[in-house]
Amino acid sequence: MATSSKGDKQAVIDVLNKARAAELAAILQYMSQHYELADNDYGQFAQQLKLIAIDEMRHAEMLAERILILGGTPTSKPDMETKKKQPVLEIFKLDEKLEDGAVRDYNEFLQVCREARDYVSAKVFELLIVEEQIHLEHFQDIIRHIEELGDAYLATQVGGAAEGPPARGFVASQGGAADAQPQA
Repeated sequence: MATSSKGDKQAVIDVLNKARAAELAAILQYMSQHYELADNDYGQFAQQLKLIAIDEMRHAEMLAERILILGGTPTSKPDMETKKKQPVLEIFKLDEKLEDGAVRDYNEFLQVCREARDYVSAKVFELLIVEEQIHLEHFQDIIRHIEELGDAYLATQVGGAAEGPPARGFVASQGGAADAQPQA
């Protein structure tokens, strides 16, 4: 990294960690919403939130890797508490607020990286901005549909999320214990 000073490098580490804390909060929020929506039979919404949470997991990992390369310590603390038991419309309004905040913050963080002449970290933020903007537009579309179509739209989201077989974790991919099915 070609930074002009040690302070610039620390400023980049700080914004990377702020972004990581936001990503960790988003992961927890979206997974909690995924479970609640699935439990209330909004399978389509639940599946979409699960996939978005996985995007956020990838983002958190990218940020952690960059922080480590720069000699920092990745935070493991989310920047907000998970909100639970919200009505469907409120879920997506919260998600819209989270994604809008991420886009705004990451544009500021991008400038910090550019000023520090850390173009690799800047590239990370450029990618995150694009993906968070996609999430934001998705949540805005859902909100618009709920507000315009109400229960008729919500009814189209009930059931039907064909999740397929459970995702295989690391142990299962290595042929370990997760592959073994309990005998009845």
